[in-house]
Order: sequence, then structure tokens, then C-alpha cells
Amino acid sequence: MAQELPDVHAATCDVSDENQVRTVVADVKRRFGAAEVLVHNAVGGGWGSFREIDPKMLKGNFEVNVMGLLYLAREVAPDMIDRGKGAILVTGNTSSIRGKANFAGFAPTKAAQRILAESIARDMGPLGVHVAYVLIDAVIDTPRMRARMSDKPDEFFIKPAAIADELYHLYGQKRSAWSFLTELRPFGENW
Repeated sequence: MAQELPDVHAATCDVSDENQVRTVVADVKRRFGAAEVLVHNAVGGGWGSFREIDPKMLKGNFEVNVMGLLYLAREVAPDMIDRGKGAILVTGNTSSIRGKANFAGFAPTKAAQRILAESIARDMGPLGVHVAYVLIDAVIDTPRMRARMSDKPDEFFIKPAAIADELYHLYGQKRSAWSFLTELRPFGENW
């Protein structure tokens, strides 16, 4: 069941652009106050073997998946540290723990993102800020993916509301039992 989120404010920007990140975070802080939670859900992706991919694609994906997390975390961390609480939640996927042949333009950046999130967690946890990495091992139920995989049954897809519920759960975890790596997948996933 989806949770009702009180007073949620979101902003968008190109997370690979440090100046845009700085500007939008400052604007959000001015309009709504310091962030209590950051969800890094931006993703740069692309497929192909290491022999096929354009190196620029890998570099661009690194900019979104890794540098974007770095820029955002550095902008929100000072206020979270000052308050002694907050959450940085990063959505990732199975590519962060395995490199399949056709994922050479994507998997290395998701692995680097997971390791950066862990470094941030080890730094920020003792300061009262919960950092978690949510590994999504599924195809997300979006109109685009439904069209591409129209032969798949409903239970094949992970529902966005279910992902949001888990992020909300992580945000509300008690300090005595914080999760870092959480894996989500539909019950029928062949993992």
C-alpha cells in the first residue's frame, strides 16, 4: 500500500552539471528549507559490449550515475550533518554487482555509484545521516517498458509505488537497524 507523503517537494536538473545541481539545491532550500531526504534516481544507461560501445556513452553515464550522486550529496550533506539527521537514498540495479557482456556502457558506472554510496554511508552514518542503496532487479512498470515487453505478464514488472514504499520505509528506519543495501525484485524474478 502506497504511503501518503506529507509535504513532498521535488526538483529536476541535469545532475551531471555541478552548477545546475548547486543552483537547484539552493533554490529548493530557499523555497522549502533544507532537504531532509535526497533520492538520487537519475540514470544514464546504454547497452553494448566493450567492443561496440562509444566510449563517450560510458563517460556520459558515469557523469549522471556517479558524479551526479557526488554533486547532490555534497550539496545536501552540510545541512543534514548540522541537524544530525537525514537520508540519502540511491536507486541502482543489478548491474551494480555484475557486469554482463552487453552492459559494458552501463554496469561499470552503476558499480561505481554503489561504491560511492557506500563511502558516503560510512562517512555520514556516524553523523546521523542514513545512506542506502536500493538495488532494483526488475523491469519497472512504465508505459515505455510495457510497450517494449507487451508479451510479459503483469507480475513480471516491479511497480513504481512498491519502490516508493520501500524508499519511504528506508527513510523511516530506526537508527539501531539501518539498511545500506536493499534488493527489490518481483516474486517471480529469476535471479
